[in-house]
Amino acid sequence: MENVPGNSTIYLTEMTNDYLIDIHSYASKEEVCKYQPWGPNSFEDTKAYLEEVLAETKKETRNRYVFAVIDKENCKMVGAGELFHIDLSNKSGEIGYIINPDFWGKGIATQVANILIDYGFNELKLNRIYATCDARNSASERVLKKAGMKQEGLLRENILLDDGWRNSLLYSMLNREWNTKS
Repeated sequence: MENVPGNSTIYLTEMTNDYLIDIHSYASKEEVCKYQPWGPNSFEDTKAYLEEVLAETKKETRNRYVFAVIDKENCKMVGAGELFHIDLSNKSGEIGYIINPDFWGKGIATQVANILIDYGFNELKLNRIYATCDARNSASERVLKKAGMKQEGLLRENILLDDGWRNSLLYSMLNREWNTKS
């Protein structure tokens, strides 16, 4: 799956068991899950996550799509992109992304966000796509802004982390805004 304005260095594909080691290579790193309520993952944690993701692919009606992010140059999995909390009756969904730190700073997360947004609007026919990020995670906030999402607000102390409560920034985009952008 690929739909990024400009030159894309990545593409997204459905997850398979073949990606277990690649997923674990980043999900086990503390800096990757610093702002998340999970991790660092043990190998068993990563295996359970992948089993959950693969089970979702077999459902007739899905409310979660998790894709492997593949670097075109070396055909290596460098992260994951997810469209989840899909509510078909209200035509909304949430996006998320995680990139192996070896590939940070290359614009990959922004490309992933754009592909997921495009997929949500054009394939799933959603009206609203949103995302949250830890208010301290300026890199993730930049990704959401670069993808053209608008800040809606701040969710105060909405996720409990090991170091206390997380405040989350809430961003969104509407289908009509995406179609104007594209």
